[in-house]
Amino acid sequence: MKIVQISDIHVGTQFKEETFDLAVEEINQLKPSVIVATGDLTNEGLLKEYEKCKAKFSQFETEKIIAMSGNHDYRNTGYLLFKKYFPFDSVNELEDDTVLVTLGTARPDRDEGEIGFRQNLWLERTMKKYENKTKILAMHHHLIGVPDTGTDRVTVIDSGDALRTALASKIDLVICGHKHRPWFWNFGNLSIANAGTVSSERMRGLFENTYNIITIEKGKIKVDLKIVGGEKIHLKDLVQNYKRFGEE
Repeated sequence: MKIVQISDIHVGTQFKEETFDLAVEEINQLKPSVIVATGDLTNEGLLKEYEKCKAKFSQFETEKIIAMSGNHDYRNTGYLLFKKYFPFDSVNELEDDTVLVTLGTARPDRDEGEIGFRQNLWLERTMKKYENKTKILAMHHHLIGVPDTGTDRVTVIDSGDALRTALASKIDLVICGHKHRPWFWNFGNLSIANAGTVSSERMRGLFENTYNIITIEKGKIKVDLKIVGGEKIHLKDLVQNYKRFGEE
């Protein structure tokens, strides 16, 4: 099974429309089972941005798109618009014995993320129903700090509770966005894949627009990084061969 994760589209003043259109062409050629958009679809949560984003997403040819909100989508009461334009299910049973669940981390007029006790308890109870499946958890905000993103004060403020639940529930992969910096953390049975920005001008660390390709085969998960209009590399290799921009 193939899942494509796009993130931080930022339709609005930062939006690179030609780059997004090229990404759509590439992703359609991949024929993924599902596309997961991990937040910040818009830049300011404005009605005109939601309308344009909805139109741009209609270019995707996949049958299933799972979109979740980011902190930018919640601006200017954009949270009232998100569910209208991008309705989604919190629990998604996919093919090949895989389940993908989502958590909402965005809060109105706040940049930091929060899961909250009720969502964390819901996650713990829900995962017990899928003990024998490959389990993926998707959210907007990152659970672990990411290099090359500056002083990190904008994260999930109760990330410790979510990490404990993820480990206890034997979740296989957590996918996040928010920081515009692709990265990969491996905690034994739990991996965390951060996506870069697919179409925003604001990039960090890796100065390319990117998206992630998640391949699941016989219960094993592989995450590749795809540069829009460029090469595909294993996301783990990006971390193992880490160099700051400008270093030889």
